[in-house]
Amino acid sequence: MEFVSGYRDEFLDFAALLFGWFRKFVAERGAVGTSLEGRWRQLEARIRRLPQDPALWALHVLHNRSVGISLGQGAEPGPGPGLGAARLLGDDPPLHLRDLSPYISFVSLEDGEEGEEEEEEDEEEKKREERGAGTEKVEPEEDRELAPTSRESPQEVNPPGESEEAEQEAGGGEDGCRENRAEDKTRPQKRKGLRSEAAPLHLSCLLLVTDEHGTILGIDLLVDGAQGTGSWGSGTENLAPRAYVLLCHSMACPMGSGDPRKPRQLTVGDARLHRELESLVPRLGVKLAKTPMRTWGPRPGFTFASLRARTCHVCHRHSFEVKLTPCPQCSAVLYCGEACLQADWQRCPDDVSHRFWCPKLAAFVERAGELAALPFTYTTEVTSETFNKEAFLASRGLTRGYWTQLSMLIPGPGSSGHPRGNMPSLSLLLGGDPYQLLQGDGPAIMPPVPPDPPRGLFGSWQDYYTWRGLSLDSPMAVLLTYPLTVYYVITHLVPQSFPELNIQNKQSLKIHVVEAGKEFDLVMVFWELLVLLPHVALELQFVGDGLPPESDQQHFTLQRDGPEVSVRNGSGVSARPSSGTKEKGSRRDLQIKVSARPYHLLQGPKPDLVIGFNSGFGLKDTWLSSLPRLQSLRVPAFFTESSEYGCVMDGQTMAVATGGGTSRPQLNPFRSPFRLRAADNCMPWYCNAFIFHLVYKPAQGSGARPAPGPAPPSPTPSVPPARTRRRRGEKKPGRGARRRR
Repeated sequence: MEFVSGYRDEFLDFAALLFGWFRKFVAERGAVGTSLEGRWRQLEARIRRLPQDPALWALHVLHNRSVGISLGQGAEPGPGPGLGAARLLGDDPPLHLRDLSPYISFVSLEDGEEGEEEEEEDEEEKKREERGAGTEKVEPEEDRELAPTSRESPQEVNPPGESEEAEQEAGGGEDGCRENRAEDKTRPQKRKGLRSEAAPLHLSCLLLVTDEHGTILGIDLLVDGAQGTGSWGSGTENLAPRAYVLLCHSMACPMGSGDPRKPRQLTVGDARLHRELESLVPRLGVKLAKTPMRTWGPRPGFTFASLRARTCHVCHRHSFEVKLTPCPQCSAVLYCGEACLQADWQRCPDDVSHRFWCPKLAAFVERAGELAALPFTYTTEVTSETFNKEAFLASRGLTRGYWTQLSMLIPGPGSSGHPRGNMPSLSLLLGGDPYQLLQGDGPAIMPPVPPDPPRGLFGSWQDYYTWRGLSLDSPMAVLLTYPLTVYYVITHLVPQSFPELNIQNKQSLKIHVVEAGKEFDLVMVFWELLVLLPHVALELQFVGDGLPPESDQQHFTLQRDGPEVSVRNGSGVSARPSSGTKEKGSRRDLQIKVSARPYHLLQGPKPDLVIGFNSGFGLKDTWLSSLPRLQSLRVPAFFTESSEYGCVMDGQTMAVATGGGTSRPQLNPFRSPFRLRAADNCMPWYCNAFIFHLVYKPAQGSGARPAPGPAPPSPTPSVPPARTRRRRGEKKPGRGARRRR
């Protein structure tokens, strides 16, 4: 697929932006010219002429003692400073954070005991003696990286001279990384968190420039070769030159968004660095705050803003590097210039060229207004192309529970926050409240369940909100889009496409959620299905090889006992229902099963319904086997997509895999109201925006019913044969012959 908006983890776009800007920053900071002094004087003069940003800027100094960067054997230097940035910025970028685990990962540096580390050091010395001096070249590189800053003094701050030192630091860090990776191939690796020859890189300090709204404008990383090498003391000695250079580049080339500009005022998050910058910042025509920043941010409730930087669809350069403009005909795809536009226009084969897709993409863009037609009070904000999701969540106190699954920020190693990919719901339901994980930091935002069941079928968010007692200012639709989409399929779409199934009158339903991912992390939201369908006992089986392996074959049942919910664990390895058949239909229960494997490898009874959320058939090879499996089962299978483009691509994949197709996509009335960020295009993307179902290829040589159309009538003779009655006295041919014998 050409576009991965809506499928790719937002954190990966964030990381790609950071590494892309940092790569450019290191290259320009360390560039050796004929006159470094003259170059910096010109840059300072240019910054003084920049327009002034009325927003306050902040320079954050973030120390790190607990998280390291581990490079795997598959890591490559890439275009970044030795951190494998090619995996983030290439033509085939990863879609999920877990896809980077073979190459780069974050590890805890606090796992090992001091005694164990001393033993590891002794073992290192012995191995060095045995292997000789050929493996000792890492230490000098690390010393060379740290030496320039250790020689500097706060009284001798000289930004032009820092350029040469920065080049040495950047080059030394990259060489050190390459040598570490080369040694990883020849030497046995140690475990994470222990100081050894394969110890993770230590990001000792991070300098971050933001505005008062949380938009990131620049970043500098101070990386040690390994944990514990070098000594920074309090962590802020001799940072003034690096901080000054970072401020200059952040003003001349802001990472987040907007044109080059300088702040009206700057505040610094470290007292010592604040004093050292007092004589430097005024040279840029910027006023430094009288006192350093004493809290996390310059304003109450400060949080990082959602990134707005865009990229060229062809060369992947960011908007801080080049000026991006959309295609003049469809206004859907962003390019950095005529060269990239023509290259995309003339691609081969023709069905992947922009010339082929341009009129189709133009039609997709025209539906942006229809997709944004939602009844909520915050609709205008959350459907904007510049929607700041992080600020929206933070301003409403939606920073815990399931709301963390929507945030770009992720918990670090050893964090006590909600672990993704596990099943914390059972331990958090001690109070019997299935909506506990849906609450924010403020008062309860999910009202009690209405005493009377719904009298009719809901076909819009407004109808559901009215019956459920929710205010149109409530953002619960963002989480409830998953159970409400299942409800809409059961009550509206299946009766329309498969009326003979009579699904609305069934007392129990077995539903497979295929290639489950984020929806499994939000598993408790599906309790709302029992509120909407009180007469149905539901079994949801989440299937997919992206599920946590430790959750495989897990099974538990949620039952409604008056105003509370009771949780019963099923057998850890058995797939048998944990509730007896006598309870079916008499008590409202929701059974949850997990199968961490591709759908075509799943064994078990045939489901009543199959559902997939934001599937992206063309992004995963297992669909080429799972779709034929669904073809053989011939069960109703409905899927959602975040755009019409995804629906078209899914139809092509279905045709290749099975010879079948997909139905015409319908706009989902229960789509998420949050517009998804798109880096290289301007098309509207919303979670669960469209719904379609699979159209199976008619079975050959069998009486099986092709889905979803009605079975063709069986051929009948034009004149039915007339039945004749045997007269008395006539003998059957076979019987008479036997009697004669």
